[in-house]
Amino acid sequence: MDELHITATFPAIDGANLDEFKALIAEGIAKTRNEPGNLQYDWFFNDDQTKCFVRECYADSDAVLAHMGNMGDTLGQLVELGGGLEIDVFGNPSAALVEAAAELAPNVYPFHAGK
Repeated sequence: MDELHITATFPAIDGANLDEFKALIAEGIAKTRNEPGNLQYDWFFNDDQTKCFVRECYADSDAVLAHMGNMGDTLGQLVELGGGLEIDVFGNPSAALVEAAAELAPNVYPFHAGK
C-alpha cells in the first residue's frame, strides 16, 4: 500500500495564540493547494479550540516528503503555537520518509488488510 493516511494533532493551543494559529493554517493550506499527491488536507478543532487535528492523505511517501519540504517554517510555527505535535501514520512509509520524519517521532501503523 503506497497511500499514506496521517493524523497530526496539535494538543495544547493557548487561547492567546488561536488567531495566529488559524492564520498559519490558512498559510499552510495555500502552500499545499497544488502539491502533487496531496489527496486530503483537512483541519478540525475540538469544541473549545484548544486541540487541532489534521487529517491528511498522500498518494505515496514521496508526496509526504514534498509536503514536509514545502511546509518548512510554517510547520515549526504551528508546532510552537500548538503545544507540540503528535503524528500517527497509517500505511507503509518508505525508508527515506521514516528517516526524514524521525525527529517528529511519528507512530507508524503498517497496513495489514482492507479492500
